Amino acid sequence: MKRVNWLLIILVLIGFVIGGFIGTYFDGTFLNYGQSFGLNTPVELNMGFIILTFGIKFHITISSVIGVILSFVVYKFIR
Repeated sequence: MKRVNWLLIILVLIGFVIGGFIGTYFDGTFLNYGQSFGLNTPVELNMGFIILTFGIKFHITISSVIGVILSFVVYKFIR
């Protein structure tokens, strides 16, 4: 079984977050252009004694994609 490379996963998540911050900072430019997908309304599972609510939504912008690409470049220099 292959080993999970946690450093790469953490760097990609950091790239998404920093790219999202850059996209919101430069609001109105091409960097904030993107697409949202996911559940518009959360799914609810009512079992009588506990209610579970599931929902997830992604908003991917050009700046977040640039952040992920930069995180891969940083990973190549680290490894």
